[in-house]
Amino acid sequence: MTELRVLVDTACAVPAYEQIREQVTVLVTTGALREGDRLPAARALAADLGLAVGTVQRAYRELELAGTVTSRRRTGTVVTAGVTVEEDVRWAAEGFVERALSSGLSPDQALDVVRAALVSVGRSRT
Repeated sequence: MTELRVLVDTACAVPAYEQIREQVTVLVTTGALREGDRLPAARALAADLGLAVGTVQRAYRELELAGTVTSRRRTGTVVTAGVTVEEDVRWAAEGFVERALSSGLSPDQALDVVRAALVSVGRSRT
């Protein structure tokens, strides 16, 4: 089993399960975790991070729904395939859209926010 190094900031506005999901996705995308690598048992990771088991289980479920891992009895949770950058960005975009719409923004307002962010980040990179 490859050692899984994730950090969770409980003071952060991003839910702990989402922080775990995002970090594991990055580890898979960058090749630090490869197909067949086992993740620690949810109970063990929860204990290491000082979180509830259900929090880690939710992160693992989200990763499984994205096709990043598969969970089976006896073999545990295993990385199934590399996540492409496009898939990771699409996942982030879906999370943004969900948050924007549930916060009351219209689709046009959400697009305006994205356009402004693209301009802002584009300027900082040049």
